Amino acid sequence: MALAQVTGNRKRRMREVCDVLWRFFKDEGVSWVGFYTKDPDEDQMILGPSRDKPACSPLELRGACGMSWLKKRPIIVNDVHNLGEHYIACDPKDRSEIVIPLFNDDGSCFGVLDVDSFDRNAFSEHDLIELRRLMESTAITWPAPHTPPLIY
Repeated sequence: MALAQVTGNRKRRMREVCDVLWRFFKDEGVSWVGFYTKDPDEDQMILGPSRDKPACSPLELRGACGMSWLKKRPIIVNDVHNLGEHYIACDPKDRSEIVIPLFNDDGSCFGVLDVDSFDRNAFSEHDLIELRRLMESTAITWPAPHTPPLIY
């Protein structure tokens, strides 16, 4: 399959993955799932496919999604209050999140997967491993060095 086909179908696959994650985890404490991509012209991230409520867009790079993109590292936020000024509250009821950077074949980071929960401590390193596998197996992201997550 040509690289243009993989990249061209990426948004469709992102939408399908959002739907699947939402269907299976909406009753397990997940309050939102979505993708953000880096705006090529501005220092901000733009909302891509997401479920199941409105979300902030554009996002400044100072939040968890922007930090994950900038550092090219996953982030597990056990309590959003631990982020201080780095927390961007799209839904004030959210208490934790996991953010996973997404890569092109050249190693550049094009965006992130963001999953939120109303519960504190909702995500683990096991969740990170499984979400990375899902992103790679659906060709949303190219495999990248598996760096340890930043934990807040």
